[in-house]
Amino acid sequence: MQAFIKAITQRCTENHEDSHRRSTRHLWVTLWFSVQLCVPILMIPTLKAQSIEQSMKSQKLVDIQTLDPSLLVELKYSTTDNFVKKDVYGELTRAYMQPMAGDRLAKANTLLKRQHPDLRLLIYDAARPRQAQWKLWNALTKYPEKERQKYVADPRKGSIHNYGCAVDLTIARVTSDGYEPLDMGTIYDYFGVLAYPSQEARLQKEGKLTKEQLDNRKLLRSVMRQSGFSSIEYEWWHFNALSREKAMMMFKIVE
Repeated sequence: MQAFIKAITQRCTENHEDSHRRSTRHLWVTLWFSVQLCVPILMIPTLKAQSIEQSMKSQKLVDIQTLDPSLLVELKYSTTDNFVKKDVYGELTRAYMQPMAGDRLAKANTLLKRQHPDLRLLIYDAARPRQAQWKLWNALTKYPEKERQKYVADPRKGSIHNYGCAVDLTIARVTSDGYEPLDMGTIYDYFGVLAYPSQEARLQKEGKLTKEQLDNRKLLRSVMRQSGFSSIEYEWWHFNALSREKAMMMFKIVE
């Protein structure tokens, strides 16, 4: 009986040790795979920003400040100061455009400086990846799609921004400690009639826009139009170097 009990006890001990060894091996395998999975996840924000910029460069888009270093850049979608209140672009802080659009922008800035040496164009958005377009589109689900397209192009069709041929901007006065945007009557990305160029005369007559605000908008449109850009009906800050149809024919969309 004692021999039997000793054998049973030894067997149970061996089973426990074997089970412990298997559990330990399982734990280490699980930890190894977890590390392999987690490291790429932690790296995604940086790699994503790098891939966006590399994609733009591979499609021959140019950093606009290499064309004119005096252009000011403050990408609003790389901050939380935008209508979605989120950083959409991550680490992307440089503004890219197609070379022909960038040349026109540099020309507009030169015209502005010639007329007003203390003023510069301040860029809020330029080429925009389609993945970011989806984020902006999906942030406006409270609007019906037809209404939504006044403010954000349908990513299924593609925005002119997605081809590197559109720019959002304002004018800023250069100061000793930086720059100060001129008063345009609304903030950037204001969704409403007050931002509509097509309604400015009525808005001024009704006292909703001042002469100074309207003059600032007219100055922006003047230098941009003289340089080959066209404005749109609903946003004082948005200008196109090409129509969507021409941009689609000439360039590949930035994904």
